Amino acid sequence: MNTQTLETPLSGQGGQPETPKTFRNMGLITLGHSLTHWYPATFFMLLPLIGQELGLSYSQIGFIMTCQYAAGAISNLPGGMLVDVWGKKGQLMAMSLFWVGFPYFLMGFTTTYWMLLACAMLVGMGNNLWHPTAIPLLGKMFPDRKGLALSLHGMGGNMGDALAPLAVGALLSALSWRQIVMLNVVPGAVMSILILYFLGAVTFAPKAKRVEAVDQNASPKAIEDTGKQQSLSSYKRGLIDLFKTPGLLLLILSSSFRSMTQGTLLTFLPLYLAKEMHYNVFWVGVTMATLQVAGFIAAPIAGHLSDKMGRRSLLMSCFAMSGGVLVLMTFAGGTSLFVGLIAVLGFFLYAARPVMQAWMLEATPPNMGGTSIGLMFGMQSAAQSVAPILGGLVADQWGLMAAFYFLAGTILLANAMVVFMPASSEQKA
Repeated sequence: MNTQTLETPLSGQGGQPETPKTFRNMGLITLGHSLTHWYPATFFMLLPLIGQELGLSYSQIGFIMTCQYAAGAISNLPGGMLVDVWGKKGQLMAMSLFWVGFPYFLMGFTTTYWMLLACAMLVGMGNNLWHPTAIPLLGKMFPDRKGLALSLHGMGGNMGDALAPLAVGALLSALSWRQIVMLNVVPGAVMSILILYFLGAVTFAPKAKRVEAVDQNASPKAIEDTGKQQSLSSYKRGLIDLFKTPGLLLLILSSSFRSMTQGTLLTFLPLYLAKEMHYNVFWVGVTMATLQVAGFIAAPIAGHLSDKMGRRSLLMSCFAMSGGVLVLMTFAGGTSLFVGLIAVLGFFLYAARPVMQAWMLEATPPNMGGTSIGLMFGMQSAAQSVAPILGGLVADQWGLMAAFYFLAGTILLANAMVVFMPASSEQKA
């Protein structure tokens, strides 16, 4: 009988009490997540300037984001498989952060549109390695509070999204966009070193405690209880079980349509504020920050409520409100009400994100967390790769405000997928 030695779970798993080290690790992961969002948010702010310097159309600007999301879609599932089989989560998170920051540094030297596209694709590959690594790890650290833990992780993303526009708006008064992307590599490199130092050896367990050897052909549940990496044969069985998960496709489609809404909004909202409402760079940054601050406030509320009440009803409410707000924005374009609605939209749109991630972890086999999240984010990236170019074509043909009708349609489709999710896929804490 082939055996492998496995380690006990992290403190906080399986009903064990959380320790200060557990919360420290969660803080590092959350801060690292903020930087994976800081970089794209910086890029969204700089896109109007880059487009102006290179003479790009709306469609060409949208195609930049299409390439970035497409690269992420291709790399996400292999990244999730690597997480589940190899299991070196700290090392993978450190590599992801560096991989996100360094291509932006290279953008500072770009002189052609095609060089810019290549850098954007490299960013997409690195950025999408983070989520299949960090989200399952947090789910195992806080098994009974997945919604809350993932919402706190999501707050890190909102923090990066909110602070980046403010920082860029201030820095552009003294620096060029090329200088900003070059300097921007520093925080990611520093955070990569910290994560590698504190979490470099983390799989699902510390190395100090060991238990009896476990059969390599053990069930996914046995591997989940003991932790660490799994054999290829066990992974293959888990993969089969994953694709048998009730409602898996509907949940992935729902998250994909929601991501289409978010990705297109972040691409074209700064353009609308700058070109149609004539905001300067600083006020575009302030307005974009309100979107993220609202999401920052919403995330822990939604995560906690979903742990107590269930995921479905909360998601349906968030999606319905998001669609309604987007429709109202089309009637309020160019007014102060439009700016106020941006914050309301951020509250409901970002509240749904950690809830969907927690639902995915609960609905799928326990030893397939990285693969399931990789699959979800891969499909999200594929959907996002289509959305900006479609939004760009709509904007070129009928004006920027027409793109908001497109956004309302995608979020309503996300809600429709939730309605048809089977009840067996949802678990309450």
